[in-house]
Amino acid sequence: MSDGYPIRVIDESELPAFTSVLDQAFNSSWPPEPLLELDRKVVEPERTLAAFDGDRIVGTALAFSFGLTVPGGSELGTAGVSFVSVLPTHRRRGILSQLMRRQLTDIASGDEPLAALFASEAVIYGRFGYGQATDQYGFTFRRGDGQLMSPTGSDGLELRLAEPAAVVKEMQTVYESIRPTRPGMVTRRENFWQVQMADLEFMRDDSSPLRCVLAEGRSGIRGYALYSGKPNWGSDGMPAQEIFVRELLWTDPAACAALWSDLLSRDLVTEVRTRMRPTDDPILHMLIDPRRARVSVSDGLWIRLVDLPRALRERRYSSGVDVVLEVSDSLLPANSGRWHLAAGGPGGGGAPVCERTTSAADVVLPVSALGAAYLGQVKFGSLAQAGLITELRPGAIAELSAAMRCDPAPWSPMMF
Repeated sequence: MSDGYPIRVIDESELPAFTSVLDQAFNSSWPPEPLLELDRKVVEPERTLAAFDGDRIVGTALAFSFGLTVPGGSELGTAGVSFVSVLPTHRRRGILSQLMRRQLTDIASGDEPLAALFASEAVIYGRFGYGQATDQYGFTFRRGDGQLMSPTGSDGLELRLAEPAAVVKEMQTVYESIRPTRPGMVTRRENFWQVQMADLEFMRDDSSPLRCVLAEGRSGIRGYALYSGKPNWGSDGMPAQEIFVRELLWTDPAACAALWSDLLSRDLVTEVRTRMRPTDDPILHMLIDPRRARVSVSDGLWIRLVDLPRALRERRYSSGVDVVLEVSDSLLPANSGRWHLAAGGPGGGGAPVCERTTSAADVVLPVSALGAAYLGQVKFGSLAQAGLITELRPGAIAELSAAMRCDPAPWSPMMF
């Protein structure tokens, strides 16, 4: 660590100065005080790191304490990395690298085998051992584009409009029923629910207040959508209104179809937009013409293995695997070396094994490649084709890739 920029944890009184660095680095146009109140709800001061130039904070990083669902349904302690920023006047001085290295050391000293983040710039985090583990879709539907095939199994399903703040418990029920089944989803404590539903006027971009529609049946709540509308009218007097869907979650196909059908058929609306959707979103198969979804693709979660053997033991595998991995990890040397990974697939062979070995390696790869493939969406074959991993035993990559795959696709509907 450079003596010029010492790094330490902040105390709560320093949070305004800490968040102001983020505002400068991200060119925020939002008023700082209301955002600071939201930050106070979720920031854990003991998990912050600030780099100082004299008595001034010039770089920041923090971690949130999450549980993250991994393939097989286990929940692993995960450091949710966020607030990574450096003042524009202090760029290219190694401050970000110092922060990330220190943070990884701190995480490794605790009880979290994983770290995860959403990247502001995709070029940054690979050099710190993170791998892009998920894609996420954005959809744009224009008027008339959202015709769905008839859903089945409605089971008395009804839709109900509600004020979001009045139905948090119902939404929590849906979220928690889905979370154990969907790798990539993180625990959402009460304070994160408050931030997720923040609806301050300056955040609306001339849209309506946040609204909610619930899908309910005789068995109870089965889905919800959070959305807002923008009441535009064209110069010719024709409606040109927009709906932005912030979050849409469902527990069964009928609820999913009912929510989408409602939002895509609203009167006066000429465009419905959403982002951060899973790559296997059922809407793509419910549409009569799936091209009408107008899909955009972006990166989602980035995953970093902090405790490699534990992370590989705690997830489950879709088929049998018995390979030796030679892993390089310059930042956390305890992960480096040869590891024997063995698992029997669903219901076979007991718990997975991951232990050190002196046997010959079957696959050589950096820890970032393991992070990319960990949740089961990114395939080792693709990484090999890109020249990022090397197969030494013929067939080892196909065996490993088949074992690591996951259904449903990993997804985090909440950015942090």
